[in-house]
Amino acid sequence: MLLLISAYLPVAILIYLMTKKHSVAASKALPLSALIAYLVVLFVFDFELRLVNASVISGLLLALTPIMIIAGAIFLFRCMEVTGALGIIRSWLNRISSNSIAQLMVVGWAFAFLIEGASGFGTPAAIAAPILVGLGFPALRVAIACLVFNTIPVTFGAVGTPIWFGLALTELTPVLLQDVAWKSALINSVAAPFIVMAALALVVEKKIQLKQNWLFIVLSTFSCTLPYLMLSQVSVEFPSLVGGFIGLIITLLLAKYNIGLHQRQNDRHCSVQIPVQVSMPILLKASFPLWGTILLLVVTRIPELGIKNLLQLTSPAWGISAGPLGDVSISASLVVKLERILQTPISWQHNTLYVPSILPFVVLGCLTLWLFKSSSFANVVSHTKNSMKKPVIALFGALVFVNMMMLTEEYSAVSLIGRHLAGISGQYWGFFAPFLGALGSFFSGSATISNLTFAGVQQTIASDLQLNVTTILALQSVGAAMGNMICINNIVAVTSILALQNSEGYILKRSILVLLLYGLIAGTMGMVLA
Repeated sequence: MLLLISAYLPVAILIYLMTKKHSVAASKALPLSALIAYLVVLFVFDFELRLVNASVISGLLLALTPIMIIAGAIFLFRCMEVTGALGIIRSWLNRISSNSIAQLMVVGWAFAFLIEGASGFGTPAAIAAPILVGLGFPALRVAIACLVFNTIPVTFGAVGTPIWFGLALTELTPVLLQDVAWKSALINSVAAPFIVMAALALVVEKKIQLKQNWLFIVLSTFSCTLPYLMLSQVSVEFPSLVGGFIGLIITLLLAKYNIGLHQRQNDRHCSVQIPVQVSMPILLKASFPLWGTILLLVVTRIPELGIKNLLQLTSPAWGISAGPLGDVSISASLVVKLERILQTPISWQHNTLYVPSILPFVVLGCLTLWLFKSSSFANVVSHTKNSMKKPVIALFGALVFVNMMMLTEEYSAVSLIGRHLAGISGQYWGFFAPFLGALGSFFSGSATISNLTFAGVQQTIASDLQLNVTTILALQSVGAAMGNMICINNIVAVTSILALQNSEGYILKRSILVLLLYGLIAGTMGMVLA
């Protein structure tokens, strides 16, 4: 009982600090929760001091991944601001449609759906949110909406990684794995209209706009999810990528020709001047950072093109011993490793060129400055540096907290919580299974890691309770995706990119309400299918 209470303690404290009336900033709440988790695993779980400290070092190093992604995204969008590219895109989108619902669905839903299918890593919110703020939407509402939007496509993530890699330890046959993929897509497709509507309700000031534009919302939603559902029957790699691409084209056409949109234009979300005509060459130049990002992400994520393997070469080209700290090595593709940290089995690896930061954000940002003949490089770097001060502290705390809670995997605090919840629910586990997946994403910030951590637990529970295994694993995958909206890493990332101060708790409280709706829909379907 003491172990179980101790496992819940750091989580309860973190949620309390971030959701109480006068919430504590993530830059303070996360390091404090990490300290409590450290003391719990050391003195209650009685893990070896060297193992715990090695996990702390690993957590601090793992934080470099989200830090670099956030910094890269801030750098890219600052380049777009100073060159005027963002203003041109804003004007073009206003020419397509000045309807706020249309703009939210084009950028926040369909475009982000495509980006998730190409990249993952929380990139969709990082790219879509600044564009929407540039269009005049309130930053705090945009942050919440983008987190909610970026859930449905996350089940398949970057070319199917959460499925084919995240469920690898379950050793399912290809036929059973495809069944998991299809059931996951089916559950998400049923939930999608409700989740999209909830995301829009969080942004628009006049809720009557949802009623007036309901047909457009439904058509745009299904333009992504129907291809996504159909592809899930034959592929686990491309449902989100292809579904997003098809959905973006259809949504743009729907918006351009006012199909399903309310005709009145005086319900704008902000006061905007009548947009000027933007020629195609100017638009291509201004949107280069966006389509260039998609292009680079696609060519570096599809294994058949060969570039992905090159960027992930791990064979050391140079290595050195760092004494008791471990062994450091760097590969030809700049994959940095620290192995045997403090002489333990714990290791760390950072794929410098594969993580979406230098490629594509920094490279395309620099090319954008060159393309527009801008001399604002120093300004962009200074802005990025100043924007990263608080997020760095928060993310160091977040990743140490995650590592403490997931230390030793099978005997970790998170696994203990998962088994406890499963024991309480019994035969009703089909309803609660998505919430375990969401718990994994809340901690780890990754649907893939949630699946790696809990797929085996879910499989065992399904077998013990004689529930359909592929259905339970589908619910795990759906839950891992829906947990993306409450993941601390993602919340810190989007607030940092939008320069929002001390708003993480507010965002978490609003997002949890949508997560409960999502979980209710998924759990109900789970009870039927299981």
